[in-house]
Amino acid sequence: MDGNAHLSIGELARRTGVTVKTIRYYSDRGIVAPAGRTAAGYRRYGADAVARLGLVRTLRELGLGLDTIRKVADRELPLPEVAAAHVEALEVQIRVLRLRQALSAAVAERRLTPEETDLMHQLARLTDDERQRLVADFVHAVFDGLGLDGVARNLTPEPPDASDPDLARAWAEWAALAQDPEFRAGLRRALRGIAAEQPRGGVPRRDFTAAVRDLVAPALAAGLDPASPDADPVVAAITAEHGRTDGLIPRLQRFNDPRRDRYVQLLAVINGWPAPESLAPALDWAAEAVRVRTA
Repeated sequence: MDGNAHLSIGELARRTGVTVKTIRYYSDRGIVAPAGRTAAGYRRYGADAVARLGLVRTLRELGLGLDTIRKVADRELPLPEVAAAHVEALEVQIRVLRLRQALSAAVAERRLTPEETDLMHQLARLTDDERQRLVADFVHAVFDGLGLDGVARNLTPEPPDASDPDLARAWAEWAALAQDPEFRAGLRRALRGIAAEQPRGGVPRRDFTAAVRDLVAPALAAGLDPASPDADPVVAAITAEHGRTDGLIPRLQRFNDPRRDRYVQLLAVINGWPAPESLAPALDWAAEAVRVRTA
């Protein structure tokens, strides 16, 4: 037996905190080979086995495979190059895990069905070209022929960096909403109404919902009851903005779609815009104020 081989496998296990079973496995793989054996055939290890096992355990905790570890320990592979390649692999794994975390959070927060969850996962994994085609298809289906190019630009997302989990999550949810035929049809109906109200060749009219928001904002801030006589001037201004005496409540209700609010919120995340203010409180207040005066 080699005179330097004085550690039994049990002693080596106690010194390093690695189990006997694992050391035996590493020995069989040639990663931490015994320096010799006793007359009875028991393995004995030299003092260098302690340092080698420490290196092996560190590299294993970093996620390197055993074949790579053996080559690094035997100096067949330079550790800096192995580490650099491992960093790249870990970054990919981290992105995947963050995306999974983001999608799981979306499932929990939005209470998605299994079908919606599967769709979001598929959408999050689309290539850049596939994302571009999906956006182009949505824009064509909703805006084609309406002459609302400015509105289209304001409602179109830029394909996001898929490596950012928050953007990937927002994109997947946006894309799922944008592919909903009912949502597309409702949005196109609303936009068709906007297009019909625009003067030909003149200055475009202000967006109706934005006008309602601005007119109602002071009343909301003051906590004004929609049924209060003090709300009469606000209702009169909204009616004037509407431009006619009928159809005001249906119009307010048509624009008061929670999905449209969510669409705009997701769009802001994807495009890096400031978080938009929800139109729902203003539209709810306006609809109630008009209703109590026409009941």
